[in-house]
Amino acid sequence: MTGSTRTPLSAEQVTETVADPWRVVAGKLAAAYRTGSMVKGGEFVSRIIDAAEEANHHPDIDLRYGSVHLTLTTHSAHQLTEADVALANRITGIAADMALEVLPAPAAAIDLAIDALDIAAISPFWKAVLGYSDGHSEEFADLVDPSGRLPTVWFQQMDSPRKQRNRVHFDLCLPHDVVHGRLQAAITAGGQLLSDDYAPAWWVLADPEGNEICLCTWQDPDDQMMSL
Repeated sequence: MTGSTRTPLSAEQVTETVADPWRVVAGKLAAAYRTGSMVKGGEFVSRIIDAAEEANHHPDIDLRYGSVHLTLTTHSAHQLTEADVALANRITGIAADMALEVLPAPAAAIDLAIDALDIAAISPFWKAVLGYSDGHSEEFADLVDPSGRLPTVWFQQMDSPRKQRNRVHFDLCLPHDVVHGRLQAAITAGGQLLSDDYAPAWWVLADPEGNEICLCTWQDPDDQMMSL
């Protein structure tokens, strides 16, 4: 593979060039297909592996009984590159050739965020109790599951104690074209919007008892047009 194919791309550049159903979620490209059986899924995975070997670029693959879930990133660059877009589009072609249905549930990723006054003091506990490893700055995570299966953890610096407020919340990363529907559904279901100051990068929501979750996208706060 030539060096140019690993040219870094922004999330916006990837979104503009990658084929459906791929979406940028939490810094990676993600897609999922319904296969209907393990045999069909195995055939799909086998063809993906052949394409990946040919490209010398490899996705993470989750083969389940009736579906295949895929994520792509250039690990050596700790970000998305042209290689990811090229392989994603190749996989889209394989899925079309096999007449596979796109899994209706949108790609998503969830992180655990912990507010802390002294991050250095609490980080070792969470690292030990979860069996996690230290993350890399490029991953935007403080702690990561070595197997890559469980949510990442990051710590948010507090300036002072905040009573009567949860200090642990979820960050749910969604495709930029899905987040508004999810936001409205959550509000309709009894949730409340606490802040949209940083939208469309993230919105802060809470359930009727004040438990919080952030809905996040790859976008910057100034990317208003792309969020529509």
